[in-house]
Amino acid sequence: MNSFASTEFLNPINTQTWANGRHLVRCHKIIQETQDVRTYCFTMQQPVLFFFKPGQFVTMELEIDGEQVMRSYTISSAPSIPYSFSVTVKRVAGGVVSNWLHDNLQEGDLVAVHGPVGQFNCIDHSADKVLFLSGGVGITPVMSMARWFFNTNSDVDMVFAHSARTPSDIIYRAELDYMSTRIDNFKLHLICERTETGQIWGGYRGYLTREMLQLIAPDFLDREIFCCGPTPYMRAVRQLLQEAGYDFSRYHEESFGATPASDIAVAEGHAAEAMERDEEAVEEAHWVTFQESGKSVQVAGGITLHEAAVNADLTIPKACGMGVCGTCRVRVLEGETTMEHNGGISEEEIAEGYVLSCCTTVKGSVEVEY
Repeated sequence: MNSFASTEFLNPINTQTWANGRHLVRCHKIIQETQDVRTYCFTMQQPVLFFFKPGQFVTMELEIDGEQVMRSYTISSAPSIPYSFSVTVKRVAGGVVSNWLHDNLQEGDLVAVHGPVGQFNCIDHSADKVLFLSGGVGITPVMSMARWFFNTNSDVDMVFAHSARTPSDIIYRAELDYMSTRIDNFKLHLICERTETGQIWGGYRGYLTREMLQLIAPDFLDREIFCCGPTPYMRAVRQLLQEAGYDFSRYHEESFGATPASDIAVAEGHAAEAMERDEEAVEEAHWVTFQESGKSVQVAGGITLHEAAVNADLTIPKACGMGVCGTCRVRVLEGETTMEHNGGISEEEIAEGYVLSCCTTVKGSVEVEY
């Protein structure tokens, strides 16, 4: 490709890439997966490429009953959809964090997350043939891996075997069925411990056994295995594979449990630094006034006008979030701002005082015609 084509048609988008650290994200959408399982989808105000290795996790920093709590959750989405990420949480009886999330976290809320981190992933352990084994909400990391292979049109030969209590407890069931009908290299097998009255079920019943695994993946000894689920489930899987003579150098698992102490220490360090920055930012706070709406909000320098509007309970229409489409155009009447757009606004509009709120940051007190 000649240099003209490169500069004329491949203009890069100004954006950032996710890196391990503390990030303030907004809950954009909540999806009820099953009766006791929800998926929480997060985005940042300014476009960030949430690239991570499928299977990795984030640590959520929450305040529950006046105390700071750190809890890790696997990223259930795939980096092939890069401008957001999701975690899927099951409500656990007596679980402090899971119950708090189900009862309190709402769409629009801000949450601090740390990460991504984790050694359990399909990038560091690549293979031509894989077997995904999961139980209950342990489906989340292997679903991230399967979504990644599916979305990137990978030719990896995948066998996906998931165990659930009942058919109504199968997380992502519709999406799994869709994936299995779209590509030949994704074979789906669902196992239910039992069925409830009135439920029709044509899949496997009971618990995963060697005989069942032999039917599901006759060549399982030749496959890279990724396993996640409750401790009893993984213990049974390891015993099954050991008795079959499986090469455990090709076996990878992620267990449920407390967030590793090392990750908590790093997260707490990042949280302390953020608190110091927030305290300093209070002294540099600016007022953003929306003239037509009659609302004002005090914000820290560097926040975008779009995020300031959200904080003032206003919604400025937005499509791309990257300064390309021009949907979020507003006019600044007074004050200092800085805009880094990607072609979604003309020089004539800029001269008239218009900016794209998604990529315009506040540098002082600002008055907006909105």
